[in-house]
Amino acid sequence: MELFVSANDAKLVRDAGRDLFPAGVGADTLSLIDLDAEPPAVLATVDVRTSIVGPPQAVALAPAGQLAAVAAPTSYDAAAGTLVFHEVLQLVRFDGSSASVEVIELGSHPQAVAFTPDGRRLLVTTVGGEVVVFDIADGRAEQRQRVPVSSGRLAGIGVLPDGSAAIVSLRDEQGAAVLDLTGPDVVARPQRLATGVSPYVVDVDAAGRWAVIGSVGWAGKDVRGGQSVADADLVTLVDASSTPLTSVDHAAVPSVPEGVAISPDGRWVVALCMAGSQIPPEQPGHSDTGRLVLLANDDGRLRRVAELPTGAAAQGVVFSRDSERIVAQLYADRCLAVYRISGEGLTDTGVHIDLPGGPASLRRG
Repeated sequence: MELFVSANDAKLVRDAGRDLFPAGVGADTLSLIDLDAEPPAVLATVDVRTSIVGPPQAVALAPAGQLAAVAAPTSYDAAAGTLVFHEVLQLVRFDGSSASVEVIELGSHPQAVAFTPDGRRLLVTTVGGEVVVFDIADGRAEQRQRVPVSSGRLAGIGVLPDGSAAIVSLRDEQGAAVLDLTGPDVVARPQRLATGVSPYVVDVDAAGRWAVIGSVGWAGKDVRGGQSVADADLVTLVDASSTPLTSVDHAAVPSVPEGVAISPDGRWVVALCMAGSQIPPEQPGHSDTGRLVLLANDDGRLRRVAELPTGAAAQGVVFSRDSERIVAQLYADRCLAVYRISGEGLTDTGVHIDLPGGPASLRRG
């Protein structure tokens, strides 16, 4: 089995660059998916609270595959016409085809979540600039630390496969921070990694040689008085094999690369970009579709090799463990789509995994 978890936002419908909240859409959900099944199968679905608002790393699956964490919880207040941002973390325990949910008060709205490779710790980024650290034992979580990292919002997080460090994107301050995980306590290293504007998601290859950071640019800034016209944004390649970690290359991609991932073998980087599909049709820069961009990692240099149109308002993206397939969240289409790398080309396999809401966050176990 090759397990994935997808958090699905049912309440917010993205239609031609506009956010709608129709009545009677049902609950947000978390889906546990086996990519190796023919066709790929949804093994379990459980009601949670989640949101498209935030980085598409607001879900994580523990190594044993029986515990998941879900962040970015929101609900819609129809009377006020606003989203309500909740300050809780949700732990989902799978037992065959059934699941149970525990809600943990956090005191700050959580963004991204990641388990350490041994499954013994859970790291949670928050909009308050802290990383909350939980000890995990027997499927239970106990809060251990609150590590101050930034004066602004944090976004994505990626943990090195040897469990020695984590990379955390600083959405408001810019750049990325590095956390040392080698001791009993998590410690922020006195280091910053260069990124583009509004760094968002973080991913690491299976050997811990390379990491990538996607930056969503102007669209990720909490400012007023201007609008995006689908400017190009950046993907950053990080040499994670030595200390200190180093940003070694940046590649321009279409606007708002919500999902960015590096293949387990480190050869490929993929960016799932909104590319103007987040902009209403009457505004400059609008596109009916997003773009899926494949980059080759030529030993520390990023080179664009292929690009395909894809669904509007696309979100998270991950590689399969064989580094040959790409699973992408097509939010407006309410499904996951599977793509394949062949040579230096990129093909749509036509495999779609339907989901009960707009898929907003995605992680591979």
